[in-house]
Amino acid sequence: MHLLKANFNGNPNVGLYGFATDSYCLLSKEVNKKLVKQIEEVLKVPVHQIDICGTSLIGAFLAGNSNSLLVPSIAFDSELEQLKKLKIPFTVIDTKHTALGNNILCNDNGCLLSTDFKKEEVEAIQKVLVVPTERGNIADLRIVGACGTSNTKGCVLHRDASDEDVKLIESLLKVRCETGTVNLANPYIKSAIIANSNGFIIGDLSGGPEINHIDEVLGFLKG
Repeated sequence: MHLLKANFNGNPNVGLYGFATDSYCLLSKEVNKKLVKQIEEVLKVPVHQIDICGTSLIGAFLAGNSNSLLVPSIAFDSELEQLKKLKIPFTVIDTKHTALGNNILCNDNGCLLSTDFKKEEVEAIQKVLVVPTERGNIADLRIVGACGTSNTKGCVLHRDASDEDVKLIESLLKVRCETGTVNLANPYIKSAIIANSNGFIIGDLSGGPEINHIDEVLGFLKG
């Protein structure tokens, strides 16, 4: 099993409450233990339940790749201590654009940042992610992280992303990239997906065609 349709306490926007790499998954404390076990089986990594910035919105505040987790400077000291205990490599990013998950789209090959980030912030992020990094928009939107989800095999972007957007992401992240939707035509892909290279969790309002398309683009089905 490499995919799971789910909701968290009735909320199909599962991507707002989790973050995953090929080594671990961070998940809201609100997710019940039975579902946590299923998520571990799908993503094939240990799941740790935490808060970030005093909230359950893990996906909105966190970004990163296998080299480093990016954490906003408004995160609590107790939360950073928990990450240290989990031995998860992380870097605190000092920026007013604290919803890092909404403003950063990256994988182990490249990174696209919101045009809102300053040059010195771009340089700091590039240094710790250790990948080529650029600023740009997707579908004329600055919240590039909210507009896409990527693993090491593929990337799904906001349905209104232009051909130029798609080409940029394919070149930068070095994966197949296509547009799509989640949760019955929601264009903000990240809101409903937690993914790594082993599988993905998707909001349970997503229809069959949406899921099949994402399944293929993220590299789990042969198209």
